[in-house]
Amino acid sequence: MDIISIKDLTKGEIEKILDLSEFMEKNMHIQNSLLQNKILGTLFFEPSTRTRLSFEAAMKKLGGVCIGFATSKYASVEKGENLIDTIKTVENYCDVIVIRHPKEGSARLAAEVSVKPVINAGDGANQHPTQTLLDLYTIKREKGRLDLNIALVGDLKYGRTVHSLAYAMAMFNASITLISPEGLEMPDELILDLKKFNVTLKETYDLESAIPRSDVLYVTRIQKERFPDPEEYEKVKGAYKIRPESLKNAKQDLIILHPLPRVDEISPEIDQTKYAKYFKQVYYGIPVRMAVLALVLEAVE
Repeated sequence: MDIISIKDLTKGEIEKILDLSEFMEKNMHIQNSLLQNKILGTLFFEPSTRTRLSFEAAMKKLGGVCIGFATSKYASVEKGENLIDTIKTVENYCDVIVIRHPKEGSARLAAEVSVKPVINAGDGANQHPTQTLLDLYTIKREKGRLDLNIALVGDLKYGRTVHSLAYAMAMFNASITLISPEGLEMPDELILDLKKFNVTLKETYDLESAIPRSDVLYVTRIQKERFPDPEEYEKVKGAYKIRPESLKNAKQDLIILHPLPRVDEISPEIDQTKYAKYFKQVYYGIPVRMAVLALVLEAVE
């Protein structure tokens, strides 16, 4: 079983992963040997803190071990090795591969050539399915359900986390508001995907008007590294910033999420408020990735 896109999973399969994640969270303190003698290969061609470390922590909590690299600088790709050769080499050393790569479609290619399961940890501006699973788990744990009003804020063109999350939330009958600077709107093909679910969908540039009706505010940074023209980035950076005064009309039980890293889109003053759940979101990444690894390696049914 590979996990390349959230679109590859059915609603039932997602629910199964969320249920198993809850079990893993409740039992994380117990010495676990579920994946004893299993090896996770982490191939990170792009920088990562939370995704890489939480996968490694998850594997170790399940009794397995990790090998890999955190930057292509230390891999043979620096010598000109192509992705296929890298995958065909690494699959000999491990039981499952987690890959992050700057090119869209790279994870799908890796899955096609590998005899070992492949998990996509982000392929360019395309998909980041395990981030979506932990986002869903966070929302469900903090709010109790998923059929909510969610506002996705920031770079909706290049932000792979919002691409995956919007699709998943539509599967669970959420109402979705898309808020972005002009020029960074959600791609048309993704809008068409969302409309297949007959979801309540609204697009706007006005953050302030969307906050009062939102149950979940999912904020993302402007993806500087994805911009082909640095001048275009300069025009839109800092377009939105969540400050305490931004929340004066917010629901009392609003939660604010962010896939991190953040730049300046959420004021540090928000961190101490009841709304901030983004560091809890980081914590939830461990049980979710424990569940994903256990399922992909068929250690659980």
